[in-house]
Amino acid sequence: MSRLPRLHPSSSPDRHQSGPSMSFSTRQGSLKRKAQDENFNIAEQQPRKLAAIAEADTNQPLRPSKAAISKLGKGPPPLTKPRAPPLTTRRTDRATSAPPRPVAAVRPPARPTAVKPTRGTSTTVDGKRFQALEEQISSIAAAREADTARLAADASRLAADMEAERSKVAELQANQRAMSQQLTAAKNQDIARQRELDHASEEIYELQKRHSRQLEEKETELRRKDREVRELKEELRAFQDDLERERETVKSLKATISHQSTAHVALSTQVSAMQAQQAAMQAQSDVALRDKLDITLELEAERKRRVELEQELREAETLRRKLHNQVQELKGNIRVFCRVRPLLSSDMPLATPMLSPSSTGSGITTPTDSPDPEEEIKRREEYRAQMGFPDKMDHKEIVLRSSSESATGQERKDEWAFTFDRVFEPHSTQAEVFEEISQLAQSCTDGYNVCVFAYGQTGSGKSFTMEGGQSEATTGMIPRAVEQVFRVAEELKSKGWEYKMEGQFLEIYNETINDLLGKGEFDKKKHEIKHDSKTGRTTVTDVNVLPLASATQVRTLLSLAQSRRTVAATLMNERSSRSHSVFTLRIRGENPLTGEACEGSLNLVDLAGSERLEKSGAAGDKDRLKETQSINKSLSALGDVIAALGEKGEGKSDKHIPYRNSKLTYLLQNSLSGNSKTLMVLNLSPLAGHLNESLCSLRFATKVNNTTIGTAKKQSRMAGSS
Repeated sequence: MSRLPRLHPSSSPDRHQSGPSMSFSTRQGSLKRKAQDENFNIAEQQPRKLAAIAEADTNQPLRPSKAAISKLGKGPPPLTKPRAPPLTTRRTDRATSAPPRPVAAVRPPARPTAVKPTRGTSTTVDGKRFQALEEQISSIAAAREADTARLAADASRLAADMEAERSKVAELQANQRAMSQQLTAAKNQDIARQRELDHASEEIYELQKRHSRQLEEKETELRRKDREVRELKEELRAFQDDLERERETVKSLKATISHQSTAHVALSTQVSAMQAQQAAMQAQSDVALRDKLDITLELEAERKRRVELEQELREAETLRRKLHNQVQELKGNIRVFCRVRPLLSSDMPLATPMLSPSSTGSGITTPTDSPDPEEEIKRREEYRAQMGFPDKMDHKEIVLRSSSESATGQERKDEWAFTFDRVFEPHSTQAEVFEEISQLAQSCTDGYNVCVFAYGQTGSGKSFTMEGGQSEATTGMIPRAVEQVFRVAEELKSKGWEYKMEGQFLEIYNETINDLLGKGEFDKKKHEIKHDSKTGRTTVTDVNVLPLASATQVRTLLSLAQSRRTVAATLMNERSSRSHSVFTLRIRGENPLTGEACEGSLNLVDLAGSERLEKSGAAGDKDRLKETQSINKSLSALGDVIAALGEKGEGKSDKHIPYRNSKLTYLLQNSLSGNSKTLMVLNLSPLAGHLNESLCSLRFATKVNNTTIGTAKKQSRMAGSS
C-alpha cells in the first residue's frame, strides 16, 4: 500500500494506526497516483517543439520539446509545489467527507487492572488530523488547478507558435518550388540561347566563306575585265588613228569636190569662157588625177606596212619563245622546290575533353564546348618541328633544328641548312606555288617536254599539291597547269597558231602499269613502254589517249582517275597513295602563216609516299608490305638515276643510266634526260616526329638540285611533215 510523502514531522500519521487513519492513507495514495497519470496525459497533449527551419521536413513527425520531456520525466512534483490537475467535485467531496466510524472491536473480558481510554478523546484527535489533511489536500488541489491553467495557456501559446511556424515553413517551401521552377526555366532559356548563338555562328561562318569565294571570283572577273579594257583601248586607239586618217582623206576629197563644183558652176555659166579655158581646166583635172593616184599609193603603202607589222609580230613571238627558253635554261633544266605543309588538327592526338556538371542536375557530366586556346597553342608547339626560313628576300633556304640530351646529361643541339630554287612556307597557297610553275607550262606550248613531280614521305601533302581540293583556291598543280596550257593556246590563235591536245593518266602499282582512264579492270592488259629515239616521244601500249577540248573536260577525267587510284590507310596517313600516278598532256601546234610546227608534252607525276616499315605499320599486313617494298624500290631507282645523271653531267659521258631498274624511271626516261625541263616539288611534314624522314627527303632533294641533265631540246618540225 502506497504512502504519502512526509509533510512534516509533527503531522505524519502513526505507522501502526488503524481504522479511519489507515483508510484515509489508502485513499490519499490513490489520489496521488491518479494525479501523476493526469500529469502524464497533459504532458502528452502539449505541442511538440518545431525543428529548425533549415532542417524542417514536412514528412517527419514533430518531436516533443526538451522542456516537456523534462517535466514529464521527473515524475510528480513535491507537495511543497503541487502540479496535479484539479480534482473533480466528486473527488473533493470524497476527500472532505468524514471518515467512517470505527466499529468497536470485540473486547475480551475486562481486566480489573486495565484502564480503557474514552471514545471521545480518540475521536477528537483523529478529527484534528483529518482536518489538517483535508486542508493540505485542498491546497494541493488549488495548486494543481493553477498548474493546469498555466499548462493550458502554454499549450495554446505553443499551438499558436507551431501553427505560425508551419505557415512559415509552407511559405518557404512554396518559395523554394517557385525559385526551382524559375531556375529550371532560366537554364532552359540559356541552353536555347546557346543553341541560337551556335546556329548564328555557323551562319556567319558560311556567309564569310561565301563572301570570300564571291570576292575571289569578283577579283578574277575584275582582272579579266581590266585586261579586256586594255585590249579594247588598244583597238580603239588603232581605230581612232585610222579614223583620223580617213577623215583627213575625206576632208581633202570634200575640198576637191567643192572646188570642182565651184568650177563646174562657173563653167556652166560661162560656156564660152570654159571653151577658152579648156586648157586650164585640163591642167586642173590632171592635178586631181595626180592627187587620187597619191592617195591610192598611200593606201597601198599602209597595207604593206600592216603586213610587215604582222610579220614582225610573228618574229617577235619566235624571239619570245627563244628568250623564254633561255631564261628557263638559266634557271636550270632541273629545279627543286621545297614546300612545307601546315600543321593540321588531325596531326595531333585528341585531347581529353574537360567535363562540366550537367544542367539537368542528374549528376551526368558533359564535355565543355572548346579547349583552352593557350593550351591548344602549347600542344601545337610541342608537335611542330623546329623549322626556320631565314631567307626572307628570295625564299630559298630552310633550316631544321633539333635538341636532345646526351648520355652525360648535356643538351645537344643540331642544325641543318638546305638551299633550293624556291622554298614555300606552310602558309603558302596553291596559287603562289603554281606561279613559279606556270613558266614551265608555257614552255610546253613552245615545243618542250616538261616534267613536274612531287616527292616526299607519306602524309606530307603531295597529292594535295598535285591534285588539290574541291574549292577554287585549293586547286592543284595538275588542273592549274592544264588551264594555263589551254589559255596560252587560245591567246596564240591570234598569231596564227593552232593546237591539238590529248591526254592519258597512268598508275604504277607494284611495278604494274594501270590505265586510270580505261573502262576495264586493272591487270587485264599488259602495257609496255616504248621510246622513239628520233622524235623523243614516249608511248605506252593499250592505253586510252583521249583528245582534250577544254580544261573542264580535263577536270572530269582527273576526278575519274582519282576515284580509281589505289589508296590505303597506314599509321602515317589515313588515305595514303600506294601507287605513282603520271598524267601526260601531249600538245601539237602548227602555224600555217610561218610554216612552223612544234610538239611538246607535259608530265605531271604524283609519287607514292616514301616511308619506313616500322613507322607506317605495313610490316604486319602482307599487301601493305608488298606495296611499301615496291614503292621504296622505285624511289631508290629514281635516286640511282639522279645520281648517275649527276656523274654524267660532271664529265663521265660513258656513265650508264639505270632507267630500266624501275617502271617509273623507264616511263620518265625522256623527262629525266637532256630533252626535258624537270621540276621536283619536295613536300615536307611539319611534325617533330617526322624529323628524320624530312632530313632524308631534304638530302635526296639536295642531290637532285645539284644534278645537271644538260640542255633541253625543242621538239619542232615544219608544218605538214610527219
